[in-house]
Amino acid sequence: MIRSLAAVGAAALLSSFVQAPAHAAVVSVRDVSTLQAAINSARPGQRIVLANGVHRADKPIKITKSNITIAAERTGRAIFNAGGFQFGAVRGVTLEGFVFTGASSLTVPAGAEATRITRTTFDGDRDGASLTVSANDVQVDHNTFSNRANQGVYLQITGPDGAIAQRTWVHHNYFYNHHYDGTNGGESIRVGYSYKQQLSAYAVIENNLFEKANGDPEAISVKSSDNTIRYNTIRDSKGYIVLRHGNRSTVEGNLLFNSGIRFHGNDHKVFNNYVENTGDRAIVFGRGSETDSGPTSKLHDRPDRVAVTFNTLIGTGAVVDNDTDTYAPKDCVFANNIIKGSSSKFIDMMAGATVTYEGNIIWGGTAGISSGYRSVDPELVRDANGLLRLSSSSPAIESSAGTYSYVTRDFDPQSRVGKPDVGADEYSSSAVRKALTAADVGVSAP
Repeated sequence: MIRSLAAVGAAALLSSFVQAPAHAAVVSVRDVSTLQAAINSARPGQRIVLANGVHRADKPIKITKSNITIAAERTGRAIFNAGGFQFGAVRGVTLEGFVFTGASSLTVPAGAEATRITRTTFDGDRDGASLTVSANDVQVDHNTFSNRANQGVYLQITGPDGAIAQRTWVHHNYFYNHHYDGTNGGESIRVGYSYKQQLSAYAVIENNLFEKANGDPEAISVKSSDNTIRYNTIRDSKGYIVLRHGNRSTVEGNLLFNSGIRFHGNDHKVFNNYVENTGDRAIVFGRGSETDSGPTSKLHDRPDRVAVTFNTLIGTGAVVDNDTDTYAPKDCVFANNIIKGSSSKFIDMMAGATVTYEGNIIWGGTAGISSGYRSVDPELVRDANGLLRLSSSSPAIESSAGTYSYVTRDFDPQSRVGKPDVGADEYSSSAVRKALTAADVGVSAP
């Protein structure tokens, strides 16, 4: 364990800093006491580096200066097993390369805007969230969240009373191995709360990998409005991308293997997603226990005016399904999707649902709808990265129906040209997209 200031004395405090003037770009320290002193005297642009070792912060390390970086000497080698950092009213602070284990966790309060949390590991069980974000314009990138077996989320995006954190950017993180025996409360990411559902968070969650996200049926749980969930990979997980509460969110270009997408709320766009399941329920139109949720309701909101377009869905059974509740989806669209697999009924929509179907290709079983589709082999071929794409002779090429002006690219993403092709893939001789692996995300990724 790293020795305390009392143990090393005043002489060691002086020697613990790099022999450089106070305004040096990099200041290296040995322990949490000298780290606090370096933060207190820091100037904008400085990088303060904490030595490798196991550190215990018996009182919070207070971040009192803006526009500085506080980093581990080497990523993953400066470990906090208790305590940690406490942000003040600062801006532009970067925390980089630490490990939080045991009871240690991290909160970015509302006053700490434009904070960046990068290349940091949150490992093991703790009370509440591993990382909580309440400030605006926070970037959470290249972190690893791993090995929880208790209730609580890896990443909670929230905000002060009556508000929600704005423009959180969550990218290239690795969410791994969350298992919890309870029925609720073990999400990997939760964006908001039910009582914040009508607040616009404008969060962007992209290029993250989720593996063994089994703490909850919701790997990404969205409980706020106007968010973007795109280009993520989920595999080997019971957790889905779920728009649980809120309106006007976008779910685009995700690669989901034995996972899926479920939604409630209004005016969402779900497009260019690739879902390959060995079973059913790739897309779930959530039924409502109420027609429209009030600002504090925890009930399930009926989906209204949700557009599910240009997705590729591979599976068996009811690939497109409903949840169980009272109020059917209203004024929704299911268009230009490819469904392939085997089923006695691919689309199982509840009676009373008002869904417009057009331009879909369904092959390998019974559609479950009376119109709005063609029963024709889409001629998908598996590329070098294991994804099913259009072959050059596919009937999906330039055969979409209707006009969906927001679909300007496919899941690679490559531009869609002319009349868009049906499904998530716009035919091209050069495949670009591959599923994310652990090498692409987390603390050691490029």
